Amino acid sequence: MKQSIFKILTNEPIAKEVYKMTLQGDCSDITKSGQFVNIKLEGFYLRRPISVCEVEGDILTIIYKVVGKGTDAMSKMGKDTELDILTGLGNGYTLDQSGEKPLLVGGGVGVPPMYELAKRLVKDGKQVSVIIGFNKAEEIFYEAEFRALGCEVYVATADGSVGTKGFVTHVMKNLEDYTYVYACGPEPMLKAVWSEAKTSGQFSFEERMGCGFGACMGCSCKTKYGNKRICKEGPILVKEEIIW
Repeated sequence: MKQSIFKILTNEPIAKEVYKMTLQGDCSDITKSGQFVNIKLEGFYLRRPISVCEVEGDILTIIYKVVGKGTDAMSKMGKDTELDILTGLGNGYTLDQSGEKPLLVGGGVGVPPMYELAKRLVKDGKQVSVIIGFNKAEEIFYEAEFRALGCEVYVATADGSVGTKGFVTHVMKNLEDYTYVYACGPEPMLKAVWSEAKTSGQFSFEERMGCGFGACMGCSCKTKYGNKRICKEGPILVKEEIIW
């Protein structure tokens, strides 16, 4: 974990209530896809944990949804605003079990960490398939970016306005030859993906966090191998250890 000052380069809406922010700063502690950062906001007691979407050198990209006062304040921040950020948090995804045809599944704001993961898997020569799920067309983002990486991309919308009507698991039912599953999204989605998955996999969980680095124990959850802190031993849990 490292505490650094980052400067905002861009901060713009990319979908309904969803913003993409690029920042410049010390990204050296961000070593795996699936890690997150914890952002200090003036006037708010707790930092805001946000998944890493992409990291290139000293440029960090995050995507966040406006869901409360903190993220609303973030959406109004302009270029050159400086932010105090803790980086290198969480265990991140591991790639050595992916096999040749990994399947990445993201729902809503669970989509961003899939992008950095897809980049790394494609770089390793894997045939990557991606399922992204949203409620409606106006919420969709990063479909084109995944395609540009060379991924096979499937879109599911609950209202059927784009792609498959229904949930990400409706797409999964028609896929047979994937070798491993990576998933991030709301817990009901993760549970459904866990049940539908034909292989092992890694699942990224969201919990309300106090400190974000394992000190306060506020985000502990039970697993088959004992209690784990989502911010420290997580947010990534392996399919076989998850207790619903």
